[in-house]
Amino acid sequence: MAQQEGPERVRQGQEHLTTTIEQGRFCTARCSCGWRGPARRARSQARTDAEGHTTAL
Repeated sequence: MAQQEGPERVRQGQEHLTTTIEQGRFCTARCSCGWRGPARRARSQARTDAEGHTTAL
């Protein structure tokens, strides 16, 4: 079975890469470290959640 690269494979000290994912009417912020923000109706709020995650580190 091949190993997969995923959030669990991100090592401490690496840059956190955030993105937003649309799921129906909602948008969720996600990070390469495995963090996930709450589902939001406004894309701008999901981006704000992602920004808050990266600045809180």
